This record gives sequence, C-alpha cells and structure tokens, in this order.
Amino acid sequence: MTATPIDALLTRRSTKMLTGPAPSDAELAQILQAGMSAPDHGAMRPWRYVLIRGEAIGRLADMALDAVKRSGDTRMTPEKEKATREWLAQVPLVIAVAQKIDHDNTKIPEHEQLLATGASVMNLLNAIHMSGYAAFWSTGLGTYVEEVQDKLGLDALDHRFLGFLAVGKLSMELPPLQRPDYRQFVSEWNGL
Repeated sequence: MTATPIDALLTRRSTKMLTGPAPSDAELAQILQAGMSAPDHGAMRPWRYVLIRGEAIGRLADMALDAVKRSGDTRMTPEKEKATREWLAQVPLVIAVAQKIDHDNTKIPEHEQLLATGASVMNLLNAIHMSGYAAFWSTGLGTYVEEVQDKLGLDALDHRFLGFLAVGKLSMELPPLQRPDYRQFVSEWNGL
C-alpha cells in the first residue's frame, strides 16, 4: 500500500539522531515555503527564520555556549558542553526560529501571533519529514539568553526567540514510536 500524507503525519517524530546531508537548496526552499501556509490571523506572518549551515554551526556552538556560561546557567556543565558540541558537529543544518513582535499592532493578540509562528514551524517539521529528512526542535543552546538571539540578528526588543530546528538525515534507524490514543485527550460537548 502506498503511504498517504496522513501516514506521513502519523510517522513524524523529533529526533536528535541526525547526520548529513542537509536538504538541497531546492528542497529547503520547498520546506520553507511550506511554512508560509500556516494559519495566520491578520496575515501578519510573524515567523522569522535564520539558516545556519556548514562551518557557521561550529561558530554558533562557540557563541551560544560561551553566552550560556557567561549568563551563569549552572546546567552547562563541561560534560553537557562536550555532548552539545559533538551533537552539533553532526548536524548539517540549523534553523533559528523567532516570532517578530509588531509593537504597532492593536488588533491581533500577541498569543495568536505566537500560535501562528508555532504553526509555521510545525509545517516546516512536517515538510522536513515528508522530504525524507528528520528534525529536532531544541530550546537548549541559549534560547533564553538574550545575547544569543541578538547575535543571530533577532533583536530581543523586536523578537521572541523560540529555539533552533536541527535538520538532517537520520543517523540510525529508529524503532516505531508508540503514540497515545487520541481519545485520552478529546471530549465532546453536546450543548446540554
């Protein structure tokens, strides 16, 4: 039986087990274009993406890990730093994710803009999977350290930084993932 788009959605998963190659430029353009199809109240298009590839990933690791250490975050132990650097050395593409804050907007609530950005990211994740790649949305690597987002060109006054998508091919076959039954999360209201 041929896999359907629904089958693809049901088999998408997040994984850090990534290696090269990254999507080609043509594949990446299609993946990023899929992000433009997200539901977006007011057509604000609040999502912003910064592509980080090749040797720039090592520079990202240096910059972000140094900023995290300077921030005083005690969770960045030498072991965690080493593991993070080793992981990033295998990742061929990183996409920084942010929500553009429209300070002049009085019509669309900011939480709706944040939801639109999340929907855009989900479209990217689905398109990555449907294109034969895998991804992991990480809020580590200094997501909550203002210096990191500023150095990525996402001024903290104008953007809410939401993390990084690590993108590549699966580095190993993963066992099927058992998902919870949707009925545990759904109720029906009948108006009575």
